[in-house]
Amino acid sequence: MTKENMSFPATNAEDTGQEGPIRCIFFSEFHPTAGPKITCQVPDNFISKDIFDNVSVYIIPKAQLQRSTITVTLKDYKILGFPVKIDNKKYARNAFYFNLCFVCDAEARTVHYEPVVKKMSDFLMALEIENCFLSASEDKTRLSEMLRQVLHDLNMHKMCTLTEGTMTSHLKVVRLAPEPKPVHDHQVPIFLEGREAFHSDQWDLTTQQVLPYIDGFNHVARIAAEADVENNLVKSCVQNLVYYGVVTLIPIFQYSNVYSTTPKLKELAEDVNLQQRCIGYTSKSPRQPAYLRDIYRMYASMTYGSSMRDLCQRLSPQNLRINERRLVQFGLIEGLIRRVYKYPILLPGGSSDEGRSNPIYKYFTGSFSLDEICCSTGQSAAQIEEIVERDPSVVMLWK
Repeated sequence: MTKENMSFPATNAEDTGQEGPIRCIFFSEFHPTAGPKITCQVPDNFISKDIFDNVSVYIIPKAQLQRSTITVTLKDYKILGFPVKIDNKKYARNAFYFNLCFVCDAEARTVHYEPVVKKMSDFLMALEIENCFLSASEDKTRLSEMLRQVLHDLNMHKMCTLTEGTMTSHLKVVRLAPEPKPVHDHQVPIFLEGREAFHSDQWDLTTQQVLPYIDGFNHVARIAAEADVENNLVKSCVQNLVYYGVVTLIPIFQYSNVYSTTPKLKELAEDVNLQQRCIGYTSKSPRQPAYLRDIYRMYASMTYGSSMRDLCQRLSPQNLRINERRLVQFGLIEGLIRRVYKYPILLPGGSSDEGRSNPIYKYFTGSFSLDEICCSTGQSAAQIEEIVERDPSVVMLWK
């Protein structure tokens, strides 16, 4: 449990919770005789005195926890605060302690509110230092109006502008993307927008070295080799690009691959915007675009048992003005199709002479796809499939 981000009790709600509205905002301070108390909250009396008294030690904490994000999780609510201490001999006890807190549902995700709470706390601290905005009077009418505005604007518009005298603060709730999954050697990064939309000088030197090799066909291991960059560094770069929505990951393209349609394919028959983007992306030439019916027929023909090679021989996409490689890319990016992977499995009790001598058999557990095995061993899919075909104790699972 770190000083910067504390939770009482410990919870994994941030990993599983959904974003929810702010239920209440309250301002608490340390009174020199009465101790910690809430002096202003909207809506009124949302947090009762009994509830506050039970958690006040975390709302106005000891000095070492000042200016740290603190989250207190109760049965029904989660309280997010950023306690502040202003040292000055003009205050009783030579310091002024306060905490502005957001209250959300207990199961709600609150990490995206943390920067907002900190920024608003800094704004209030600046007002206090400038003209004793918080401590000069028991009347908290203006502060109450301010909290009410923030509660309404953040819940409705995810942003709010506060102005008091000559000081202004712009608050904005930035939705945080979930942490991307680990990147694997056999995965292929592909730009979600044209490469020209991204300026390489926005990125670190390693990412700049990697970017030219991202073409929608090179897998991570090949990018590392061609860019002459250490493999784990490439994975980190690609993971970072995925997080910021610059690229997504798709499977390696091979004509031996098998694809299957998803329920989302019906959207291609109904969504005009999707149709136009699909035609523009998959046509061999913008001057002679492919027909939507031909594109749709190729997608609809993707099924178990038919490889991309079989499909091309049967439907001849070149004659239909379709670039089959980009057809697959678009289908994967938009979720119209999915890759059907092959997993070699050594049957229980099966162990041929080759199996005992060939180290590749350690991958025949059903946990490694053909793509992963190819990247790890340097062998082609055809070589591995030949081994599987020769050995009756190894079967290929498709899923």
